Amino acid sequence: MTILFLVPAQKANAYYVHFKEEYYNLYHIHFKQYPNSVMENIYWLEQAAKADFCNPQFLDFTVENEKQWEKYRYLFQMHINLKLIEQHLRLGKIYDKQNIYFYDAAFKKEYLENLQITLSCYKSALYYWQEAKLWYEKADAPSFNFLFITAKQNWEDERERIRTGELDYEKMLKREIARVEKNIEQLNQMEEIY
Repeated sequence: MTILFLVPAQKANAYYVHFKEEYYNLYHIHFKQYPNSVMENIYWLEQAAKADFCNPQFLDFTVENEKQWEKYRYLFQMHINLKLIEQHLRLGKIYDKQNIYFYDAAFKKEYLENLQITLSCYKSALYYWQEAKLWYEKADAPSFNFLFITAKQNWEDERERIRTGELDYEKMLKREIARVEKNIEQLNQMEEIY
C-alpha cells in the first residue's frame, strides 16, 4: 500500500487535434445509432473537412510524388463529404416517419417536429453531395488517369462508383425529400384529435 505513495505522479499531457487526418480518426460508427453519437460523428467530420492536411511524411502510406499527394487530398475531401452524407441520412432516419396513417393525427405536432428534423438532415446531405461531386471532379481529372492510390482503394472505388453513376445520392435524396414533404403536407391537412 505504501509503495503507491513512493511513485511520483506523472503529469498527463493533453493531445491537441490539429490536422484533418486526426479529426477523421475520431469518427467512428456506433453499434446503436443514437442521435448524440451520430451528431458527434457529424461534428468530427465537419472539423476534418475544415482542418489542414498533415505533412505527407506522417500519413499511413508512402506518398511518392506531388501528383499523388494532390490526388490524395482530393479523394480525402470527397470521402469526408460522402461520410457526412451517410451520417445525415442516419440522423434523418432516426426521426423519419415513413408512412402517415389516419390515427397519426393524435401525434401530429410531434410527427411534424420530427419530420422537420428529417427534412433538414436530408437537405444538408444534398449539400454535401454537391461538395463530394466537386472533389470527385478534381480527383477524376485526366491528369490522374493512370495514378491510383492503392493504399486508399476504398476511396478510389467511391470515385469510380460516382463516375459510373452507381453511387448517386442526389437521386435518392431528392426522392426522400419529396416523400418527407408529402408526409408533412398530409399531416398538416389532418385535424388534431385527442
